[in-house]
Formats: sequence, C-alpha cells, structure tokens
Amino acid sequence: MRSIWNGAISFGLVSIPIKLVNATENRSISFRQIHTEDGGRIRYRKVCELDGEEVSTDEIGKAYEEADGTMIPITDEDLASLPLPTAKTIEIVAFVPASQIDPLQIDTAYYLSANGVPAAKPYTLLREALKRSDRVAIAKFALRGRERLGMLRVVDDVIAMHGLLWPDEIRSPEGVAPDTSVTVRDAELDLADALMDTLGEVDIETLHDDYREAVEQLIAAKAEGAEVAPPKEEKAGGQVIDLMAALESSVRAAREARGEGEAEEASVHELPGRKKAAAAPKERGAKKSTAKSAAKKAAPARKSTSKTAASGKAAEKKTTAKKSTTKKSQPRKRAS
Repeated sequence: MRSIWNGAISFGLVSIPIKLVNATENRSISFRQIHTEDGGRIRYRKVCELDGEEVSTDEIGKAYEEADGTMIPITDEDLASLPLPTAKTIEIVAFVPASQIDPLQIDTAYYLSANGVPAAKPYTLLREALKRSDRVAIAKFALRGRERLGMLRVVDDVIAMHGLLWPDEIRSPEGVAPDTSVTVRDAELDLADALMDTLGEVDIETLHDDYREAVEQLIAAKAEGAEVAPPKEEKAGGQVIDLMAALESSVRAAREARGEGEAEEASVHELPGRKKAAAAPKERGAKKSTAKSAAKKAAPARKSTSKTAASGKAAEKKTTAKKSTTKKSQPRKRAS
C-alpha cells in the first residue's frame, strides 16, 4: 500500500520511524455529470470573478474570508513557519482504557508501518506494550495542514491509528431526544429483549453493500443495451399503533428468518391427524378387536409351552366341548 505520510512515533525518548497508509478505501460508485439532452460531459472551470479569466492550479492560493467578505491571503510558507511540533511526529501524550473513547470521536483509520529495519524493534516493543496493558495510546499528529488527535491500538500484528475529532467538534445532543414524556411497560421491554435475543449476533464479514451491487448490475445491463425492469413497488409501512403487536410480529419474523419457526410448524401439522383419528372410533375399535383376537390366539400357544402334558389333554377336551356346542347352536340360528 502506498504511504501518504512519513514521520515518526514519539514514545517518550524513543523515536519509531513509520509510514502512514490508509486502512480503509471507498468502494462506492462515482458518477459524472452530463448534459441530459446530448450526453455531453459537464465540467467545472476555475474562473476569477474579477476578470472572468480561467486560471490554472499554479495560480490558485489560499485566503481566509472575514465576516465582511475581506480576503486575507495565507501562503504555504506562512503555515510552514508555524510552531507545529507534530508536523512530522505522532506524539503520544497518554495511555487510557479504550472504554474512555467516545465512538462519536472516531474518524478515519490508518495503518502505521515500521519504516526500515532499525524501526522494527521499537515498533514491536510499542505494539506488545499496548497488547499487555490492554490500553490505547492518545496522540497528536499533523496531516494535510492541520493538527489532529489520534488513537493508537493493535490490530493483529499491526499498530493502527484512528483519527479522533477534537472534543469541541462533537455537537451536543440537546433537543434531539423526544420532547414528550413516554412510559415503557415491562412487557414491552421483555418483547424488545426477546427480539434482540432472536436477532442474535452477526458475522460482520458476511455483510455487504446490496445497493452497490444493484447499481453495478444496472450499469452492466445498460452497457449491454438490455431493458431494465422497474422495481416492484413495496407497500409502505403504516404508522405503528399497537407497539406490542408490532414487537410480537417482529419476533416471529426474526425466528422464521433464522429457521426457528420450522419446528413449530411441524408440531402444528400433527394436530389435524390426531383429530382425524379421534373422529373415527370405528377404525380404532377394529384395531383394538384385531389386537385382542391376536392376543387370544397367542395366549394358548404360550400356555401350552409352560403346562404339562396332562393339562394339555384337559385343554383339548374343553376345546372339543366348545366345538360340539357350537355345532348344536348353528341349526337353531338357521331355523330362526
């Protein structure tokens, strides 16, 4: 990665030569301005408002505008002559717990790379000291003509620096909170907790820019001359009136999205089957009678294996008697 600033970290009397590189990049798609009538490119010209002449970059300088419109020219030499000890130095001023840094202050991120072999040892020393102390370093540095505040922390095996906004650059949230007095019930908080638990955690690495992908697909389709279908109109969400119902619906939707609703649907589908079985007593009765007859047929077989030969003869006599009784009863049924 190309360095954007060379200097040193001032760690007490220790100086660590480093190179500053951008830790992030802008992946958004940029557009050009065109004339919609003929597609011509729209360009901006830098013109002096006094004589109307276009000027080059070499002829453009800086100036501070007073409230009355007066311009006070400021040259690069003027700025370079200012007493700025952090012009080429990242000066560490303190080590504090990371929890003391307000996330509102965090700005652009950079990587600090050791510049040269002699810088490897002190660089590693500072990195390991930050790891063991579980703290971050607060530093001051100058970049692009202004002094800034920074926070140094360890990312993997690299020291990273986050630019921090100065405390007076953070606006007060006064007037942002709701003006009306609102009471939140415990039941609503419980549902909100349930919704947060259902949504659970997320792997940040899996998130991506859906809008950018859609724009890329749009550009590719137009480049090929394909017609772009208009997006489906989604129903606009109405005003939330019943907060409890909205929370409950949100919890159900979150569970379905996580696949937790499948088990509930499976148990619900079993209920109609049970009701159908209860509505058919004849089938159950037939199954029970079949089971009883099977048990009765199996009973003599079990008894014959456990009884003696004499008891087996007695059983045969009883069976013969039953058969004769049955034969005698049959003609009566036919006569009737």
